Amino acid sequence: MNIEEAIKLDKIDIKILKALQANARISNADLAEAVNLSQTPCLRRLRKLEAQGLIKQYRTQLDRKQLGLQISAFVFVKLERNTAQNGKEFEQAVAELPQVMECCVLAGRHDYSLRIVTKDLESYERFIKHDLAHVDKVAHIESTIILNQVLDRAVIDLERSL
Repeated sequence: MNIEEAIKLDKIDIKILKALQANARISNADLAEAVNLSQTPCLRRLRKLEAQGLIKQYRTQLDRKQLGLQISAFVFVKLERNTAQNGKEFEQAVAELPQVMECCVLAGRHDYSLRIVTKDLESYERFIKHDLAHVDKVAHIESTIILNQVLDRAVIDLERSL
């Protein structure tokens, strides 16, 4: 989507989105009160934002460390040849690997960046050597272990970003 196709939001839409980013489980009654609307128009606006695809999904963010997932890393991948078909095959293959939390197409030295989460260094090594290294068309893998995540922003500041 280019800038001309961007969805136009008014102040109430922005308030609705801001409230949902703070608490996706907010009831329609509480949301309506927070944005100073009655419940029916508030729900209508929310459904419109969903139908436009602006709200992609509602999710719960788990604490990976409390689940015993101690290792988080960025893995940079270079394909043998970065063609559309090779990219499609690579993307389908990594989508099947549960350790891959994010996959981004890059411009530059690497073709892809993956964010990986595993239990420990041993399972991370197993993932790299037995899973990712065996994905067809992978030519080079470079890893960076995350020592400490100091910022994990999941909220877009709509007032300053739009």
